[in-house]
Amino acid sequence: MKKLIFKSIEEKDLEMILEWRNAPFVRKNMYTSHEIKLSEHINWYKSISKDMSKQYFIVAIDDVPVGVVGFSEINKVKGIATWAFYTSSDAPRGSGSYIEYYALEYAFNDLGLHKLRCEVLGFNQSVIKLHQKFNFMIEGKLRDAFFNEEEELYHDIYHLGILSSEWQIQREIMRNKLRIK
Repeated sequence: MKKLIFKSIEEKDLEMILEWRNAPFVRKNMYTSHEIKLSEHINWYKSISKDMSKQYFIVAIDDVPVGVVGFSEINKVKGIATWAFYTSSDAPRGSGSYIEYYALEYAFNDLGLHKLRCEVLGFNQSVIKLHQKFNFMIEGKLRDAFFNEEEELYHDIYHLGILSSEWQIQREIMRNKLRIK
C-alpha cells in the first residue's frame, strides 16, 4: 500500500460516492439498503455538511479515490464517536485494513477520542473479524434489531468498541503487519 489520505467530501464527489454507495455489495451491508436517488443523496450531503457532530471523507490511495470513511455522533466532551466505512469495487484488495488503521489514528490523534464505536449487521462476519483484528471488542448484540425491507428479513446488530488505550496496545502490531512507515 502506498499513500493513503482522507480528503473532505466536496459537491463534485457526490456522483462518484452515490455510485459506490448504490453498488449491491455495499448496499447489502448498510441500514439504507434501497437504491438511493440523487436527490436523497444531495440531501444527505447538505445535512452532514451542516452537522458538526459528523465528519465524512473520501479515502484516496495514491491519489485514486477508493472509498468513504465517516465519523458521526462525535461528542468531544465525552470523547466518543461512531464510525463506518465502505470501499468502491475498484479498491485494491486489503484496502479495508489500511482504511481502518488510518481511521483509528484519526479518531484517537486528531479527534482526541477516548472511545470509537461501530455497528455491524450480524451476517457481516468478515467486517466483525476485521474490527476485532484491530482490537475492537464486541460490546453487545441486539437480536433481530434490523429489518431489511427488501429481503423481508430481520438481522442482528453487533456493537463493537475500542478505547484509545486499547488502540495504543494494538497500534504498533498493526503498523508492522501492514508495513506502514
